[in-house]
Amino acid sequence: MGKAKSQQPKPWEQAKGAIEHTPDPLAAKFVASLSYDRRLYKQDIAGSIAHAQMLKKVDLISKNDLVAIEKGLKQIEREINETGIAWSGWKTELEDVHMCIETALIEKIGDAGRKLHTGRSRNDQVVLDLKMWIKDETIELHKKFNGLMQEFVTLAGRDGLIIMPSYTHLQRAQPIVVGAELMAWITAFDRTAQRFTVLSSIHCENPLGAGAIAGSSLPLDRDQTASALGVGPPTPSSIDSTANRDAAIDFVYALAMTAMTLSRWAEQWILYTTNEFGFITLDDRYTTGSSMMPQKRNPDMLELIRGRCGNLYGHLISLLTICKGLPIGYHRDLQEDKSNIFSACDTVSDSLVMATRIVSTVRFNPDRIAASLNRGFLDATSLAEYLVTQGSPFRTAHQIVGALVHRCETKGQEQLADLALSEINAACHEAGVGRDRCDNDVYNWLGSENVVKRYCTTGNAGRIGFEQQLAAWRTTFQNNDG
Repeated sequence: MGKAKSQQPKPWEQAKGAIEHTPDPLAAKFVASLSYDRRLYKQDIAGSIAHAQMLKKVDLISKNDLVAIEKGLKQIEREINETGIAWSGWKTELEDVHMCIETALIEKIGDAGRKLHTGRSRNDQVVLDLKMWIKDETIELHKKFNGLMQEFVTLAGRDGLIIMPSYTHLQRAQPIVVGAELMAWITAFDRTAQRFTVLSSIHCENPLGAGAIAGSSLPLDRDQTASALGVGPPTPSSIDSTANRDAAIDFVYALAMTAMTLSRWAEQWILYTTNEFGFITLDDRYTTGSSMMPQKRNPDMLELIRGRCGNLYGHLISLLTICKGLPIGYHRDLQEDKSNIFSACDTVSDSLVMATRIVSTVRFNPDRIAASLNRGFLDATSLAEYLVTQGSPFRTAHQIVGALVHRCETKGQEQLADLALSEINAACHEAGVGRDRCDNDVYNWLGSENVVKRYCTTGNAGRIGFEQQLAAWRTTFQNNDG
């Protein structure tokens, strides 16, 4: 076996006459974060270039130094873009992406590269890189959210007017149109996406220049780096700048909320694929077979989306737990943030793409939905509202309809519309609201088709509400595309 690579010399070991230490390969591996933080290389290089430009502005480096630094960093970025994980500069003994890039720069340009870290610590450097990475990933996530929501719009345009039951407590509630439920999912995903937008505005401040904890006695211009990077103003406290991971926690919280919404949607559609419901059919590409039962088409993609939500909760709890006992100031514990952040983002990103593909290929089954649509007295609330229009107090109307539902069940009838007008009026008389409270127009309020036409409140789940919402979302996406 070859000789193990040594760790980076510690500052006190570089003095003349210092005692040499025997490197421990496990210690080098234990502190290294390179295996996952190398994905920050673009942000690290962008931040380094902005920092170098600022150093030149305040006369801490020369114009020639700046030219060499910019040229060297851009060359390193091209090399990494081309070779990725195989880039020769990735060296575990250097611990992290920051030291790998800086070391490679020094090898390329010499002393000018050694000047780059002037007035900077890895503490403020990594916070900047992480904030910039989160900003970049947020842009990509918004694209995926929009892709998913547009597929919901397309599906709603095709199957939206199919009438179906809605559910509360997993019991049949009121009739709606399919499109109204699809609009509900769009609304939920849009609200989830907005959390990332808010996150970007809250955590936009520039930490670069905070240094390790106390700032610097050098005349650093933090506004200059902020302007060059297109971020917000300098953070107001150098101590807090490197001591917190609020941006990371909020980002993973937003990811966890996304995973929760995806999980709820997945659970809904898993139910709809069962023989007991049969409301939708998934494309075979997004189902799997059984190793034993040849007839099975299992909704495994939806189940994995549902299951991976638990991983997101784990990442969020991990970050909160890492930070909960840390005194103010930087601690190495915070290095553990990135593996949680990156994994959480990857999981949600993949789940959004998979959800988009499922939505784009699903089929609603109108005949299967219609076959059982009249079960469960979905028009009971509509009948109560009709009685309100005839002067009955709602609580009394509620009581009357409850009695009529019981009457239907006793007679083996599945629909309130099967009752004679005399039976409805008899129930009204028994409740003390008059003998001839109802007329034949009561039947215009009964039956799922009549009910979904009558909804009129803003945002309703009937035809009018759905068509208004669909038009609004189509306009939104058209404007975004424009």
